Amino acid sequence: MSDESAQMVACLPRLRRYARALIGERNAADDLVQDTCERAWARLATWRRDSDMRAWLFGIMHNLHVDQHRKPRLTTTPMDDASLAVSTRATQTDFLEIRDIEAALAQLQVEQREVLLLVALEDMRYEEAAKILGIPLGTVMSRLSRAREKMRSLMHVNTQTSLLKVVK
Repeated sequence: MSDESAQMVACLPRLRRYARALIGERNAADDLVQDTCERAWARLATWRRDSDMRAWLFGIMHNLHVDQHRKPRLTTTPMDDASLAVSTRATQTDFLEIRDIEAALAQLQVEQREVLLLVALEDMRYEEAAKILGIPLGTVMSRLSRAREKMRSLMHVNTQTSLLKVVK
């Protein structure tokens, strides 16, 4: 085995680890490593012998990953029994869930409801909510914590005591 081949093989565990962290899915990460090695082997003559092969390989991998994200690709879904099931979620209970959330929000103190709506619904940062409401940041955080806890307890009670009756 040549010196270049040995260096490339020595880099494989790190390339796989980086690809797995970059992509998340094992098979796609292995494909990226294979593509990286294939491109590196084809262009081995462009590698400067006095430089670090690991850095060169990581650069190739990065560029391949970016290229894969840029080009449009056909999305595929593996076919199995689970994929044949209905792919839309049932929406029959949406109205009931919204009604329960509105009822729980109405039971919150006004100060807690304001903070909860600004942060959770309007997606504002704590600092922005504090500025809008004219209160300290710590107050926003404590009101939000109390509001979330109260909502959790109210929503948990609502799921346990359904207003729907079973008719036999």
